Amino acid sequence: MPKQAIVNIQEDVQSVDIIDTPIPTPKDKEIVIRVVVAGSNPKDWKMPLWHNFPHNSGDDMAGVVYSVGKDVYEFKPGDRVAAFHEVSLQGGFTENGAFAEYAVAPDWTTFHVPHNISFEEAATMPVAALTAAIALFCDMKLPAPHAMPAQAERKTPLLIYGVSSAVGAFAAKLARLSGIGPIIGVAGRAGDFARTLVDHVVDYRQGEDAVVAAVEAILEKEGLGSKVPYVLDAISEHGSLETTLRFIDPNGGTVSTVLPPNLFAKDKENFAYPAGVTAINSAVPLVHATHKDFGYIWSRYLGRLLEDGRLKPHPYEVIPGGLNGVLTGLKKLKNGEASAVKYVFRIEETDDGYVSQNSGKPVPAAAHENTHPLRNFPFPA
Repeated sequence: MPKQAIVNIQEDVQSVDIIDTPIPTPKDKEIVIRVVVAGSNPKDWKMPLWHNFPHNSGDDMAGVVYSVGKDVYEFKPGDRVAAFHEVSLQGGFTENGAFAEYAVAPDWTTFHVPHNISFEEAATMPVAALTAAIALFCDMKLPAPHAMPAQAERKTPLLIYGVSSAVGAFAAKLARLSGIGPIIGVAGRAGDFARTLVDHVVDYRQGEDAVVAAVEAILEKEGLGSKVPYVLDAISEHGSLETTLRFIDPNGGTVSTVLPPNLFAKDKENFAYPAGVTAINSAVPLVHATHKDFGYIWSRYLGRLLEDGRLKPHPYEVIPGGLNGVLTGLKKLKNGEASAVKYVFRIEETDDGYVSQNSGKPVPAAAHENTHPLRNFPFPA
């Protein structure tokens, strides 16, 4: 019988159980995908932790269409595809995630994988690329590449904090396609990679004061004053929120964050942007709810950009063992080992004789009080 990985990460208990699961039956607008490669994201270890509920938390997948629902007309069995598995706004959990031999995704967050792109490359994209797109072009309302923006007579500075992360890197690539710039990237040990993406790189390891001074010096050199009009904070914790607060334009600046400041600022109760700043917590699960059209358009556009070479996937590292390697990959993410790389898993490498990676059986949700700050993630309406 096909298998899937159930992730259980709670304080001192960390395990991934490999369980038998029947091949799913697609609903009307769903696609069942035989997963060749599954990708990972930081949320994949955080969600089981903050929801206190063991489940298949994978959302990035690339593989071959196995079956389609009755209302799916753009895909057929045998198609090479990549997809973003549905994330429920109500609980953050839907069945049949990407850490499986067979997974399910809505047709509107599925796209054809061009033959010049490998499954490993494709699996780096859905969550991160769609997050970057929704932040830049939906929330921050910057001109999208397909809108054929005219060459701006004046510069449009954009700062991306965490530019070497997958979200940050895709944001930089998409912003370049839109003619936005200069782009300032804040990075750390992946500075060399960051320099391939942006016009200027600032090292956050120098400390907050040094970062602010460096950003102001870049803006002055570019003849752009001392404040940044657009900031995408692809980290949104560990002090990045406080740092960006110091160089965002207080009179008309726009900030997009990937995590809510009221849960991840150092001083959660008192953190606030100036009244003149527009601040948005960019939540990619909205493409499965109120932003379905955005998800539909951008999923297909990503395939086109890949096919003609205008967009490159994120660097990746294959974690050996297929589903048996999921725990290793998620632990590496949790420990902060990933640097300018996506961890991916080749599902066919799963050992059929392997049952579980338990360091202790999953603990029922009722046995724990969920204290993680994301337990009440405030998704926008």
